[in-house]
Order: sequence, then C-alpha cells, then structure tokens
Amino acid sequence: MQSALIPLVLVETILIACYLLTNQAIRESQVDYLERSAVDSLAATAEQNSRIIRDQLTHIAGVTQLFADMTAHALLGAAASSDETLRSTPEGALFSEKDTGGAASFYSSITPADKRDLVKVGKLSTLDPLMRGLKEREPMIASVYFNSWDSYNRIYPWIQTNAQYPSNIAIPSYNFYYLADAEHNPTRGVRWTDVYLDPAGHGWMMSAIAPVYRQDFLEGVVGVDITVGDLLKDISTLKVPWGGYLILVSDDMKIMVLSPEAEHDFDVHALSLPATSNLSSGGEVKAEGLDLKKARDTRELAAALAQHPRGSSEIVLRGRTHLISWAEVQPAGWRLLAVADEEDVMAATNSLASHYRNIGYLMIAGLVMFYLAFFTYMWVRARKLSHSLRRPIRDIGAMLGEIGNGQWFPVRARSTIHELDEMAGSVLAMGAQLSFSEIRRNNAQSRLNLVVESVTAGLWEYRLDTDCLSLSEEFCKRFGVPATLLERPRFYEHVDREDVSALDLALEALRSGSASVIDLELRLLRPDGSSIWFLCRGRLIDAPDQKVSLAAGTFVDIDTLKQVEEDLRRRTLEAQGVSKAKSRFISSMSHELRTPLNSIHGFAQLLRLQTTDDQEDAKSLDEILAASQHLAHLVDDLLDWSSLQAETPRLQMRVLEVNGLMRECAEMVRSQAEAAGLDLQLQITSPALSVLADARRLRQILLNLLSNAIKYNRPHGRLLMGAVLGGEGRVELFVEDGGAGISAELQGALFEPFQRLGQENTAIQGTGIGLALCRELATLMNGSMGLVSESGVGSRFWVDLPEGNSAPAVRKRLLSLCFVGNDEATLRCLEHSLAGLVQLSHGLLSHCLAQLQSDTAPDIMLIDCDALGDDLVDALYALRRVAGGDQIPLILLCTSPRMIATLGCEFQAVLKQPLEPNELRELIHAMLQVEKPNV
Repeated sequence: MQSALIPLVLVETILIACYLLTNQAIRESQVDYLERSAVDSLAATAEQNSRIIRDQLTHIAGVTQLFADMTAHALLGAAASSDETLRSTPEGALFSEKDTGGAASFYSSITPADKRDLVKVGKLSTLDPLMRGLKEREPMIASVYFNSWDSYNRIYPWIQTNAQYPSNIAIPSYNFYYLADAEHNPTRGVRWTDVYLDPAGHGWMMSAIAPVYRQDFLEGVVGVDITVGDLLKDISTLKVPWGGYLILVSDDMKIMVLSPEAEHDFDVHALSLPATSNLSSGGEVKAEGLDLKKARDTRELAAALAQHPRGSSEIVLRGRTHLISWAEVQPAGWRLLAVADEEDVMAATNSLASHYRNIGYLMIAGLVMFYLAFFTYMWVRARKLSHSLRRPIRDIGAMLGEIGNGQWFPVRARSTIHELDEMAGSVLAMGAQLSFSEIRRNNAQSRLNLVVESVTAGLWEYRLDTDCLSLSEEFCKRFGVPATLLERPRFYEHVDREDVSALDLALEALRSGSASVIDLELRLLRPDGSSIWFLCRGRLIDAPDQKVSLAAGTFVDIDTLKQVEEDLRRRTLEAQGVSKAKSRFISSMSHELRTPLNSIHGFAQLLRLQTTDDQEDAKSLDEILAASQHLAHLVDDLLDWSSLQAETPRLQMRVLEVNGLMRECAEMVRSQAEAAGLDLQLQITSPALSVLADARRLRQILLNLLSNAIKYNRPHGRLLMGAVLGGEGRVELFVEDGGAGISAELQGALFEPFQRLGQENTAIQGTGIGLALCRELATLMNGSMGLVSESGVGSRFWVDLPEGNSAPAVRKRLLSLCFVGNDEATLRCLEHSLAGLVQLSHGLLSHCLAQLQSDTAPDIMLIDCDALGDDLVDALYALRRVAGGDQIPLILLCTSPRMIATLGCEFQAVLKQPLEPNELRELIHAMLQVEKPNV
C-alpha cells in the first residue's frame, strides 16, 4: 500500500508546486511590466508638465527683460516731472505717503540726503503705466519693482513702504538684488531667486530679476514677483496617474513647491508667513523647506537629481516604496518631480496573485488533511512496541528541529519509557533556557537601536562687547535662569563647577579672536541642584563691514545619550556572554541526549542479533534501529554545529594527495550509491594534485557532499567526483549530481543552518546542518565552498583549497596514542606492535584529561576497561565532556567486548584481552586513514 501511495502523493505535490510556481512567475512578469510602464508614464508626465512650467517661467522672464529694457530707456531719457509727493520719516528715509494709483516709492536713509537722485525718481515715475499693465494682464505676477544701487525702491502695486521697510535698509545686500550683479550674473540675463520672504509684505515668493546697466555701471535691478501660492495652485491642477503628485525642487535640491498630498510623505509642511513680514536687518531670507541633500531618506535622490537633468528612481518614504521621475525646468535649472506610490501601481496585480495563491494553499491544506487522517488511521494499527518507541523518538526529533528553528517551547513529547520521557524533559528545559538567553540577547540588542530620543535644545547668544549672555525663553524656564542679559559670572552659577573652566576658556578664545567656533560638552544645573549634560556648539556671526561683536549657538541635550552609552557597552558584553553560553549549553545537552539514545540503540542491536529475519519482531526492531540512528545523526549534527559556534576546533593541516582521498571516500559510499541505483564515477587527475588541509575534516566534507548527491539524485542519474587545478595555487574538489537542481531563489539560503529548502516533510532524512558545517570547515582550512546548479539538470558543489605544492612545507610527525591503564604486559605489547607507527604515551585518566586541555592532545586514546572497573562509565562521560574530547577516536580494551554495547557511550572500536598484535596494528592504521564511525 505504501508503494502505491508514495507516487500518488509525489505527483499531487508536484502539480500543486507547479501551480504555485507558475502563478508566482506570472505575477513577477506582470510586476516588471507594470513597473516599467509606470516609470515611462511618470517620466512622460514630468517632461510634459515641466515644459508647461518652463513656458510660464520663460514668459515671465520675457516680461522681466522687457521691463528692464524699458527701465534702462527711461533712465537714459530726459528728466520728467512727477506729481508724486515724498515725505520723510524721522530717521530720514523718503516714502510716498498715499496711493495715487501709481507705484510706491521709498528712498533709504542709508543714502545721504545730498546724494539722493530725485531726477531719477521722476524718470522712473514714467514707468507706472507699464508696471500697472504688467500686473493687470499677468495673473501670476504679484508685484513689479525696481531697486537702485543707492537703495531706492519703486514697486507696484502701492504699499505703505515706510511701515514695511526699515528706514536704513541696504537693498543691494539682498539676494533679489545682488544675484543680478556682474559677479553673480555676468551674462546680464534674467535670474530666478529661490523662495524667500518678500520685504514688501507679499509673503513667500520667487522673483525673476534682471540688471539695468548704464554702459558698464549697474544702475539697479528690476524684478517680477511670483507668489508660491499661485505657483502651487498651477502645479496642483497638473494631473499625475495612479493618484500621484508633483514637486518642484530648486537647483540646490531644496523643495520649492509641493502639493498637499506630498506633505505627509516628505514630512514637510507648506510655507507659512511669520508674525510680521518686515525686515529689520540686511541679508538673504529664504524658505526653510526640506533640503533633499540633508534628509536621510532623500540623500541619494538629491545626488541623482543633481547629476542628471532627467531620469527615474525609487525611494522609500515613511516605509513605502515610491516611483519618481523628474525633468529639468529651463532656464531656472529646477527639477519637476512626478511621484507615485508603488503599491497603488501594483494593487490590481497583487490582489489577483494573492487570490490564486490562496487557492493553492487551500489545495495543499486539503491534501495534507486527507493524508494526515489516512496515515493516522494506519499509525493506530501499528504494533504496540513500535508505537511506544518510534513515536516518542520522532516527537523528540521534531522538538529539536523546532528549537533549532527558533521555536523555543515546542509541544512536549510523552512516553511511558522512563529514559525517553526524561530526554523529552531535558529537550524542553533546553528550549526554555535558550528562550531565556534569546530574550536577554534581544533586550541587549534593542538598546543598541535606541538612537532616536527626545532632545531638549536651547539657543544662546554671547555679546563680546558687553561680555553678557542671553538664553531662549524655554531654556530659561527649564533651568530657572532669568530671561535677561546675564553677565558671565552669573551664568556660571548655573554651570557645574567642573565645567566652568572649560567654558570660560572657550568664551575667552572667542573674545580674543583665537577661535571662531565653540564646541564642548558641559553640565548645567537644574533648579533642584541636579545636573544634565549638554553639547554646546556655536560660532561668531560675521557682519559685513562691521566688527564682530556677537556669537550664537545651541545647547543640545546629550544626558540620555551618555547614560545609554555606558548601558549599551555593558549589555553588549552580556549578550556576547549569553551567546557563548547558549552554544556550550547545546553541546552539553547533546552529550546528555546521547546516553539514553545509545542505550536504546545498543539494546535494539542485541535484540536484533538474537532475532532471525522471519520472526515477527524483526521488522519492528529494524524500525527502532533506523529511527534511533536518524536521531543520533541529528544530535551529532547539532553537536558539531554548536561546537563550531562555541570555539574554533584544532586542525592538523598537512599536505594530502587528492586522488587517494577521493578513492577512499568513493569506497565508503559506493554501497550506498549502488543501493540507490547510481554509478559513482571518479575523475582522477594526472599528474596527481595535492592540497593543504586537515584530512579528517576534508574527508567529512566530501562524504557529506556525496551523501547529499545520492539522496537527492534521480535513479540512474549522474554522480561524479573529481578535482581540477585552479588559478593562483588553488585546487577545486567537486561533486556533481543529476538531480532536480536548486532554483536561484533558494540558493541564497542553502548554506544556512537548519534549512532544508522545502524537503522537511519528504522521506529524505536530514537536519539541514550538513552544508553549513561544510562551509565552516572549508573556511577554517583557508578555503571556500559554493555551488553551480540549474533546475532540472543537476548541481555541482565545489570546495576550493590551497594547493599542497604551493603551501608552506609542513613537517610530518608521528601521530600520538595515549594508553589509559597500568598493565605491564599490555604496555609491552603496545610498544612492540606500534613501534614506528605512532608515538606512544601512557598514564592514568587524569593524565590524559590534562593532555586534552593542552596543545599536546593525543590523536587516539586506548582505554583499559578492566583497570577502571565500576568507574568506567563516569570516566567515559568525563572524557567526552572535556573541550575537544568528543573529537578524539576512542578504543576500548576489555575481556568481555559483548558487554560494552550496554554502556550507552560513544566509541570507535573494541579489542579483546589479551591483545593480538597484528589485529591491533591493522586497526590503528585504518583509524589513522579513515573517518571515525559512530558505534
């Protein structure tokens, strides 16, 4: 019945797998097509809309150039009379007092009265009709103005200039003037400013400016203002597919205009006006929008925008992937970005793929439920002895597998057999201990991720001329500092005594001019007397044509960071210790699990030896032996892996002849290959190659690869082992099979521990640790390991090692054997039989244990069981628990070898007293050449 059901289950499983793989392949093709289509559509949208904005800006630039030409013509023309009456402010500035339908005038007091050119004012008044016409016929224009070199301003529409401008405003110091001078605009064309706060009170805007020259003398600059709000309305009307939006970015990678939909994604809000929009000092006032170069999420996007005038990219905003295409807006050099959420683009395809994937899952669930019920029925009818042994062993193996996959609290296996029940309890306790260790490790790791904290900051100003400091209002409230100018000694009262000297030296360096910046950590005192750490940073503020008299900076709260820094260091050391303790615990528990398992296996072997093949219990005993052998292999793999993670094993590196090693491995697995219907082929090299490696470990790697090639091959499939000479003194050993192959998607997880790539529920046994162990061992031997696989064709696993001829010469030495016992006749037999074959030493068990813990560990140990008597079991357990003791080949010597099987301990061979010299010599020679088996 089983032979009929297995092909049926296999066919149905393959059909369902083909269904799911086909559905996934179709979805991936659709996603690729839609993504390319979306990128092309966004690029076309960005290009089309950038041309619309470019045409608008080009038109405004043309109007600006026209206004500049008319202004130059008016200034060169004859003097004109004007009805405009200018009044003087108390500070001496001239301004137009009321709106007469024309432009407003303002003459800064920074220009002396005897140097003011009122004739020029009269000439410029002739431009009022032109300025009015430009404003009325161009909806995008907010204002039209002219600024002269001597700080005269004429602007339309009329505004109350004396209330809007400072009396001593120096107009040439603003960006809407100096960006058009000869230094910044040598071509004398139209320039566009970044977004700035208009001194005329129109809010946040951009200006198109153009110089007005009289021959080579810059008479002034004309400008046309466009408010950000009007441009935002225009951009908001432009449509982007998939619910996307547009963003306008300046040439220095700052967001100028963005739609409301983009505010949430880019974490930036639309520009808002301050409480007052007049200016009290010279300089440049820009909008503090999002700087793409500084934001972490948009730094790479900013680099791409700066490098390419148009293109496409992907960016993650608030955890969601967005598609972005951009185009350049000439002549301003801006970038127009079209943005769309990738999930919105792929929504329909993902929904359809999920629907068909759920259908596949339902088919799998139905198949699993049917066969689970059927096999449950078959299982209930099994014989009582087989049921009581095989099921607990399987459940314990499942518990270990779940623990290996990170499920620390698996369902506890139950058994009426005392040893198996204790084993299940030990596995559950191991899972609980590992869970506790994992929680502690995660807690320590989570503290490493606490990098974003609430930072308390305050502003400070230091006046060099009066030697006084002023602090921000919130900072004063927090620390009980008066919100007035503080002399330095009074401020030092709120600073920790140990930090006063450092702060005093820094401030003195600013006053003396020996330093221009300040950067130090200090502690400030709270009102209750406690202190808090701050990072104080600042610099001198330079004023044009003035002596430096002011320094400004910030206080940044770093108190929490200093506390976390010490805590993270301590918990990191704890996490490292926990990780090592976990590996040692797994190694110790694996040894404990071997004791009852070896007892079961030994008793089953004895019962099987007393049972003929035709007896009723023979089949049950064979199943017990197979199940216990499988669990033993699982424990051995877990032990090997944990040993590698806990400490680096000692390797005996020597030059090995490749052909001989491959022949040995082939003979060891040839019967297994023939049983699977495979013909193992060897590719012998000529001339013979050699490698520098540890013989036992390299043999372990090759046997593991051959075992996998046999298990996962097809009947009569390809099975080849060979070696080739690589470049730069390397030799590559490989194993090829003709199996189903491994898909590229799964190859990345192939060398991870406990990964079987979907083979967990198949009849092929394994733990998923073998390949991970092989790669670790290859790395320890200065080599590497990899594969080349093609689905439906087969796989080629290779190990790359240093060539023996190119490696440094390794001095050959005799391998050592330690005899534990005091029988003189046995010792003389050993000295006579093993002369020239091994280096012999002898002593008590304590002497051999001391050798294991030093660099003189023996290669083989021979123990006289009769000499140890009742202490034999404890001595063997102590030997295997010592670091490196589980790797030493062990030979037991006793007068009754048959009773050794009941010990429940791992060993490699048994010899009977008195010793037979030829038998002893052949055994030692074989153990020095062949990988040890588990008994």
